[in-house]
Amino acid sequence: MIPPHEAANHALPFFITPPGSTDVLMVVAAILLIGGVLLTGVLFLRLHSLPERMAHKGKKLQFEIVAVLCLLALFTHVHMFWVIALLLAFIDIPDFLAPLNRIAGAAEVVAGTAPPPQEPSSAEPAPDAPPAAPPVSPSQGGGHA
Repeated sequence: MIPPHEAANHALPFFITPPGSTDVLMVVAAILLIGGVLLTGVLFLRLHSLPERMAHKGKKLQFEIVAVLCLLALFTHVHMFWVIALLLAFIDIPDFLAPLNRIAGAAEVVAGTAPPPQEPSSAEPAPDAPPAAPPVSPSQGGGHA
């Protein structure tokens, strides 16, 4: 270790390092600064995605709207988008389409019209298609003269 200069005060604080040595206080401060910035960034992003995570866990219908509002709030810094997204994540919007589809199906049954064909599920085998009619050649009278 190099002794301090004769003109230097002999009661130097512990954080003053001799020439050529590593400044431990600066290294510790740099590590704490980098860690604090990273921790603050992670906390900020987790807070911004809070409504989206809440809507995803609750399997809400409005999940995509909440996700878009969270992104808008993140990139534009308009905090009202985040507040709206949080409110939408808490609200359970009722499904109006299912009862209307049931009413429409019941009305078709009463009217005697066939409902639109349903896609066959994987559990039920698809019904066999009717055989296709053979093509009619012009010699059999099906064509125009």
